[in-house]
Amino acid sequence: MATTHEIHDVVPADVEAAVRDVVRALQDAYNAKDADVLGEQYALNATWTNAMGMRADGREGIAEAARKVLPVLPDQPVRYDVVRMFAIRPDVIAVNVVQTPVDGDGEPVEGAQGAPLYVISKEEDGWKIIAGMNGFLGGPPAN
Repeated sequence: MATTHEIHDVVPADVEAAVRDVVRALQDAYNAKDADVLGEQYALNATWTNAMGMRADGREGIAEAARKVLPVLPDQPVRYDVVRMFAIRPDVIAVNVVQTPVDGDGEPVEGAQGAPLYVISKEEDGWKIIAGMNGFLGGPPAN
């Protein structure tokens, strides 16, 4: 008999591809500092809490928060690597990601790594993030 862990870790290939597309689009929007495209990756009623504990609600609220934050962030590209997908239901997937600073060639560089958790759901307008939270991998960076 399969364990609950084994059952939930099984994500069909088409769902996995769709979820990875959302994560990739979010990464690309973040790196382009495009708050509107970033916001489009979220469901209309989504909630997001950043690594500093600031929460934004709704697609437009998340995009508005990004409009304020993205311009003041360092000009440092990041790579989002999916490290685990967990099927809560067939249409709701929890995704653990490691966010790594990279150089122009996509190679890791020194810097704080993020550890976001996204809950991605099949919505009327496609697969979207419905909830998420970021934290620092290994704790907050030293000042």
